[in-house]
Formats: sequence, structure tokens, C-alpha cells
Amino acid sequence: MGVIVESDVWEPNPALCLFFFVACCFSIYYLPNSSTTRSSAISDHAPSSSFLRFQTSFLLLYSLSSVMEGLLAVFGEYELAYRGVSREHMVISLCVGYAAALFVGTFLGMLSDLIGQRKVSLLFCLLHLSVALWRTVTGYPSVWLASICLSLASMIFFFNFETWMVVEHDKLEQRQDSVNDMFWLMTFVESSSFIGSQVVCNWLIGSHEKTSFLAPSSAVVIMAFSALAYVSRGWKEDPKSIILKDYQTKFHTYILGDKRVWLLSWTQAAIHFSIAVFWITWAPTIVADGRKVSLGLVYPCVLGAKMLGSTAFSWFSSGPLSLRTEECLVYACIIMGFVTSVVAFDYQDIEILLMLFCIFHACVGLVLPSLARLRTMYVPNELRGGMMSLSIAPSNALMLLLLIQRGFYQNMENSTIIAMAAFGLFSAAGCMYMLKRLGKQPHQNWHKL
Repeated sequence: MGVIVESDVWEPNPALCLFFFVACCFSIYYLPNSSTTRSSAISDHAPSSSFLRFQTSFLLLYSLSSVMEGLLAVFGEYELAYRGVSREHMVISLCVGYAAALFVGTFLGMLSDLIGQRKVSLLFCLLHLSVALWRTVTGYPSVWLASICLSLASMIFFFNFETWMVVEHDKLEQRQDSVNDMFWLMTFVESSSFIGSQVVCNWLIGSHEKTSFLAPSSAVVIMAFSALAYVSRGWKEDPKSIILKDYQTKFHTYILGDKRVWLLSWTQAAIHFSIAVFWITWAPTIVADGRKVSLGLVYPCVLGAKMLGSTAFSWFSSGPLSLRTEECLVYACIIMGFVTSVVAFDYQDIEILLMLFCIFHACVGLVLPSLARLRTMYVPNELRGGMMSLSIAPSNALMLLLLIQRGFYQNMENSTIIAMAAFGLFSAAGCMYMLKRLGKQPHQNWHKL
């Protein structure tokens, strides 16, 4: 008589997702922004109807762009695994993507400052549209081409929408409180849209993989055309008057010549590097003990934690838990560093790993809008895109080097790469502590308070 061995697939407790949903609802409902004391203090500066219209349309476009980003990312990994692409080819595609982000994407932020965010947003839509159309027509586009296009699109997504939002905010002469709220809303919408893209991808592929394999690409085509139509017709942008020579002079003075911006840039690079390391190593880390894990159910849990962390931004920036932004970042980076250090020691209990992943992403949800707020304090609007794209160049360069060393030469383990991310996070905490000491004088804020 044969022995039947049942496959034990570990799944997170469904109550965890419910907890994040309920916690987000309570956090938003009781946001400090809605307190009567604060509302009475700013009653004379209520957001205008034009700003509310812009806020709604911007968040809709941003959520649509986030779904495109998440849909092709989730579907791309599934497609490579489905078609049996070798590990070496996957590593090559990652290397090509990071090389494109480093050698081309670094300068896209400066291009955005010079020609305007509208034209670069059109480029973002065209990059997604080209990859999706090629998948729809040929069924299987070049891995290199797809990696280059999606990497450049991700770079544009990182800096262009935030820059556009801040520029429009100043044009409409709104208070700084309004733009601070938009920072955490963008992080919240991005995370929820990524979860939505996973749901959409699973629904489109369905149970008949061969017949509905092109459905996600067709959906991206529709979304990209919709975004193109809005950006080209519904987005009015003032023509840029700055010339290249003036831009170079200002960039050297206010970005390269300001040590506070250097500290802020290093912190952004360290955070970006740690997030990139997480998304590359999280799957092999969580299945290291040999158990089968339903990764598709872990994914929304960590993003739910990020959503919850983004809602905490208002509590720490203006609520009863109010802290100076630099001080809040010091604590958050230290917590992320300790969490990453535990993972680097090859800890293999899945339940504990999931808890650590959620803590890490809750901190990420708090850190991202906090860094955006500091950019508002220290970086002029006309230089913001260039500063943001340049700040993550060290992260892209290091990721490219590590992928080559790990993927081709097998010179280091995943635990070593994760430990490097932890070291970067501790250095980011040190940078924020130094920035806090330098910032004891009044902030050089480029926006109305």
C-alpha cells in the first residue's frame, strides 16, 4: 500500500488582511487633519474648488498608472515562469533593466525639469503602451526590450508624478498642509493599486492560461490609451522658460552645493536600495526552509502594511504623536535596519518573517511621504525631478553590481546582500540625525506655509 504525502502549502491567516483593512479605515477616519482645533485654525485657507478638482483627477491618473506598473510587474514575473525562462536569462533581464535605469533614467528627471512633466508623462504612457502592444501582437516580446522600457517607466513613475503634483500645488497657491496630505495619499493609492493589479491579473488570466494569456496586456493597452488621452488633452501645463545653462547653474548651487540635499539624497538611495533588495530576495527568503508558501497571499499582506504605515504619516507630522520629520525618519530607519538585520541572519520561521516583512513595509509607508516632505523643504520645484532621479543612481549602480556578482559569479549570498541593505538603512538614520542638527536653523522652505 502506497504512502500518500500531502502537500503542505503555508498561507497567512486571512484575519491579517482584515486587520490591515480595518486599521487603515480607523486611521483615516480619525486622522488629525479632521480635528476641530486644526480645522478652525485653517478655516480661512480652505482648499479651492480648482484644487479639489485637480486632486481628484490627479489621484485617478496616479492610480491608473500604478495599476499599469503593478500589472506588468506581476504579470511579467508570471510570464517568465510560465514560459520556462532560465535563471540566467532572468538575471540578464534584471541587469539590463538596472543598467537602463542607471545610464538613461538618471537623466530623465533633469529632462522633466527642462521640458515639463507633461511630456515626460506622455513618455511614461508610451513605454507601457509599446510593451503591452508588442505582447498583444507577438505574444512574447524581447525580454531585453521589455526590461528596458519598464525600468525607464518605473523611473519616471518615481519622480515625475510627485514633481507634477507639487508644481500644480504651488500654481494653485494652496497651503503646505494640502501637499503633505497628497504625499501620504500617493503612497496609499500606489499600494492599494498594486493589490488591485494583482486581483485584475488573476481575474484576466483565469483558469484557462493559454486562451487568456494576452488579456493582461490588452488591459494595459486600454489603460495606457486612457492615460494618454487624459495627459494630452486634460492636462494644461505652462511652457518651461528655463534654459540649460541656467538649469546647470541652479543645480550646482542648490543641489550639488548643499550638504543637506546630499544627506537627503543618500537617505533616499539607501531606502530605495533596501526596497529593491527586498523585492528581489523576499521569495527565496520565505521559502528557504523548504516549505511551500502561497506567495500570492503574502504579497497583499505586506502592501497592506505599507498602506497602514502611510496613514500614520499625518499622525506623526501634525497629530498628537507629532515629531520633527527628520527625527521620525531616524526612528523609522533604525527599525527597518534592525528588521532587515534579523532577516539577514537567515531566520527561517515563516510566521516571524511575515511579521518582519510587514513591519518593514509599514515603515516604508511612513518614510516615503516623509522624504517627500523634506524635498519640499530643501529642493526648489524647478530642480526636483533632477534631484530625485540623481539621488537613486547609487542604488541602481549597486544593485547592478550585486546582480552581476550574485547572479553570474555566485560570489555572495542573499544574506550578505540583505546585510548590506541593513547597513544602508543605519547610515540613512545617521544622515537624518545629521540633517536634524543642521536644520536647527529655520528651514529653507520653497513653498508657502
